[in-house]
Amino acid sequence: MAGHIVSGGCHFNMTTQEQQDLLKRQAATLAIESVLDGMIVGLGTGSTASWAVRLLGERVAKGLTIQGVPTSEATARLAREVGIPLVDFESIWGIDLTLDGADEVDSDLNMVKGGGGALLREKIVATASKELIIMVDPAKLVPRLGEHFPLPVEVTPFGWQQTARHLAAVGAQPKLRMTGARPFETDNRNFILDCRFPGGIENPGRTEFDIDRIPGVVESGLFVRMTRCVIVGYPDGARAMRKD
Repeated sequence: MAGHIVSGGCHFNMTTQEQQDLLKRQAATLAIESVLDGMIVGLGTGSTASWAVRLLGERVAKGLTIQGVPTSEATARLAREVGIPLVDFESIWGIDLTLDGADEVDSDLNMVKGGGGALLREKIVATASKELIIMVDPAKLVPRLGEHFPLPVEVTPFGWQQTARHLAAVGAQPKLRMTGARPFETDNRNFILDCRFPGGIENPGRTEFDIDRIPGVVESGLFVRMTRCVIVGYPDGARAMRKD
């Protein structure tokens, strides 16, 4: 499927994938402008975050001095490939700035994350950060979370069926994420239950609280009041949505 993009007065055809890559790169290009020399930077997981990692690698090659904290093994591998030095929590007290993507963002800048399976590490890194910048394309902006994208919930393999029953009791329709014939495993060797919410998630804060209380739940993909800046990529550039 091809689309028609107008950019800088030039008209050219792009495939759907090329369009999506352009929007993600536009968002990442603006986001990395906030990265300053000497920073410790949280490196998110997913296709948009990977653009930020690659672009940061280009800046590092030109002399930028930073240290990265990856949110997944996949991100760690990419960061090493592009020359970003990595550090872990054993040797740092906090993170200056984290750049990450999201699966959905509402008008209050609450988010659903975890489509890539890294939600636990992403939340640990985000919570340790002075600032969290989220990068998305316009399709990720929604009036209500959960209407189109299921909420990932990371759970312990032991008793996951019982955990799923408890999730159903708070209004979710959980489905075990699979890789072929086997359950998908996170970098932490846990499972993920992708939870549909008919009609969406009316109160993200309350839903996050209810889910976190369930035995067997390690973490949910609800990120409530965790960012004040979401950068949205458009064909002609990127724009920031901010909330004080």
